[in-house]
Formats: sequence, C-alpha cells, structure tokens
Amino acid sequence: MRAHLVGEHLQRLQDQLSRTQAAVASLRRLLSPEPAGAAVELRHAPARRVAAVRGTVTHDEVLSWYAGAMAELGAVIDAPAGPAGGLYDNALFSEGRGDVLVYVPVAVPVPDLGRVHGTELPPAELAVTVHTGSHDTIDVTYGELGRWVADHALAVAGPVRETYLVGPRDTPAAEEWRTEIGWPVFRVAGAGAHPV
Repeated sequence: MRAHLVGEHLQRLQDQLSRTQAAVASLRRLLSPEPAGAAVELRHAPARRVAAVRGTVTHDEVLSWYAGAMAELGAVIDAPAGPAGGLYDNALFSEGRGDVLVYVPVAVPVPDLGRVHGTELPPAELAVTVHTGSHDTIDVTYGELGRWVADHALAVAGPVRETYLVGPRDTPAAEEWRTEIGWPVFRVAGAGAHPV
C-alpha cells in the first residue's frame, strides 16, 4: 500500500516536472526564437457548412471542454468533409475567458442533437501559418504570426481559426501534429507569402 502511494506521488511529481520543463522551453523560445522557417500565407477562406459545438470557457477549461465537444461531434458525425477546427474568441487569450466554437466540416446540413448544431462559418481573409509539434509551444507560433500580422497587415476583430490537420485524435506522436492557425486580417496591397 505504501509503495503504491509513493508511486502515485512520484508520478504526479514527474507530470508536474514535465509541464514545468515544457513551459520553460516555451519561454526560452519566446526570448530567443529559433531562425525563422515558417511561412505566412494570405488566404481567402470561403463560407463553410459545419457541425459545431459552442461554449464560453476559461483558458484553464478549454482543453477539457474541447475534448468533450469533439467526442460529441464524433458521436454524431460519421464522415466529416475535412479536418476538424475551432474558432477562438480573442477574449479567451486577452481576458482568460471567451467564446469557443469547435467544428467538423460536413457536406450536408445536420440536425441539432444535444450540443451539436449545424451552422455556417462566414468567409474570412486570413494570415495563415502552421504550427508543427506539441501544443505546449503553440504560443510561440501565435507570437510569430502576431508579429507578422503587425508588420504586414491590419488585424481585425474576429476569432482566430485553428484547423487540426494532424492532431492527438490522429496520432499520439506529438512531433507529427500540425495545427494551421488563421488570423483574421485585411489584405495589404502587394503582400503575399513571407517568412515569419
């Protein structure tokens, strides 16, 4: 019994150490970013029919809320018409609480069932880049994209769009995850793809 309790305590400490190490690595990247290799592309995202779950959550709740919402979508939608995604209100990042909408694209309208409802994403002009790897360091990619937007385009009010090209639902190998981040912008004359 004692060995079991000590083992559980050790596991909690190791998990806490892993989270702390990831946070330290992320902060180091913010202070001394690696040489830029990511590209930013200006892209028009057309309107899109989706099945979605919407909620207002705190920053601390967003991961567990996301997991539950995606499980509900997976139970209702057998064959999505593309990768899952999410719209994240700016207030979630700036104030710690905001609206979130996670979705899967669908080819035909879907009936409302529980929290799942059919809706259409509005068209948007986006500055887009891809974050590769664990979500522990996605804040660095957000920072790089935000810097690019400030340097090259005028950001507009509107939710940030994420598209989960490859994620935890596809593979447990975090190094293979790819999250596309789209920041709503006004196009700047002559702007195109640029390195971050």
